Amino acid sequence: MTSPRDLLTAWDIRAKKKLGQVFLMDQNIAAKIVARAGVRPGSVVLEIGAGLGALTLPAARSAGKVYAVEKDAQLAELLSAELLASGISNVEIIRQDFLEMDLHAVARAQADPLLVIGNLPYNISSQILVKLIGCRQRISRAVLMFQKELAQRLTARPGGKDYGRLSVMLGYSAEVRPVTVVAAKAFFPKPKIDSEVLEIDFQAPQHHRVADERFLFDVIRAAFGRRRKTLKNSLAGSELGITKQMSLEALTKAEIDPLRRAETLTVAEFVALSDSLAPMVTARA
Repeated sequence: MTSPRDLLTAWDIRAKKKLGQVFLMDQNIAAKIVARAGVRPGSVVLEIGAGLGALTLPAARSAGKVYAVEKDAQLAELLSAELLASGISNVEIIRQDFLEMDLHAVARAQADPLLVIGNLPYNISSQILVKLIGCRQRISRAVLMFQKELAQRLTARPGGKDYGRLSVMLGYSAEVRPVTVVAAKAFFPKPKIDSEVLEIDFQAPQHHRVADERFLFDVIRAAFGRRRKTLKNSLAGSELGITKQMSLEALTKAEIDPLRRAETLTVAEFVALSDSLAPMVTARA
């Protein structure tokens, strides 16, 4: 593969900072991501932020079909030319913002769950992850590159400052395994911090079940919305319409000290809290 610097120069394209564009140069990392995703003949792969094709080309050589999502029209045109020059015909470029595309429609059209890969745009990584969680029944596994700081938050345990809303949502929805840390020098342009690849297994056995998943995610958001406050106060001050009395009763029923803060709760405790709160909120509506 031609180096990102040479490709961009040849096409008179500059990386767009506002889109968080940095391009992977290390083909060994690309190969590791494709292998860890379990891409095989017959696999259907969805790539988020295809860029210059660092992941697209090796994925296409192993998969049955690759959907390469790329918002930037110039990069999509460049990628199309690279695929043609490489004799690769099993890639469909989706020229759209991933956050705006109908992921469910693409997933439903496949016989088997999707494999998702991507060197995610740094500025929308969290939003991408939330969208994937919402469609996870049709996704087998995602192997994604995050900024190292975000990767640490996603894998954080209760009790620390890194533990937050996404830590809990992901802990409820999937099993997450660190794959490798990628130094900043592996990208062009060189970002300020290192990255980390995570494997997110959406098909792993689910350890916790909640009565209303959407409400659970709302409770998690509310609890971390004012994370410095006690749970009793953060929930009561949220948009869920919970009074302090309801908050106190639900926490007591779930056997959670009302003076604890959101960052101390395990996934199981959030599930218990959601199941305790849901009937109260429904009855009040």
